[in-house]
Amino acid sequence: MGKLYDILDPALREWLAQQKVFFVATAPLNTDGHINCSPKAGDGFCILADREVAYLDLTGSGIETISHLQENGRIVIMFCAFEGPPKIVRLHGTGEVIYPDHPDYSDLSQRFPSHLGARAVIRVAVSRISDSCGFTVPHLEFAGRRDALDRWSEKKGPEGLIAYRKEKNHASIDGIPGYKCDD
Repeated sequence: MGKLYDILDPALREWLAQQKVFFVATAPLNTDGHINCSPKAGDGFCILADREVAYLDLTGSGIETISHLQENGRIVIMFCAFEGPPKIVRLHGTGEVIYPDHPDYSDLSQRFPSHLGARAVIRVAVSRISDSCGFTVPHLEFAGRRDALDRWSEKKGPEGLIAYRKEKNHASIDGIPGYKCDD
């Protein structure tokens, strides 16, 4: 049932572009640490090359993914078909946090819709591309994107977002250093 891919071929690229949500999972090196899995909006994902992808990281109450990537780089991105034929695709690889002060940030961030709450771009060198059946994933109907983060970010303003990230995003729940920008 499952298949391994050498590259993100045209059919797979088209399928990934149609998905409305994806999930990102990371873990710290310490086996007592907390594994993290976060949902992300599908329009915040892009394919950079045959084995390289990126997504826009938005300000949130936690900083697990960034903390884990800075510690060890391990990441998996998972897409599920909630509409159409069943399918799950996983992209395993090594992630890199591209902060706004990084030379690549400007070019990468332009690949995504503008978000006031953007705090980084996560770039992933993909080492394994696989799919599986997804037979038990339910059909769900897409009703629309939420604008709560945009409204919240606008209300906070640039200085408020900096203060929020300093307070809430300085370390993971396991104490691993977190957000390194806005100093």
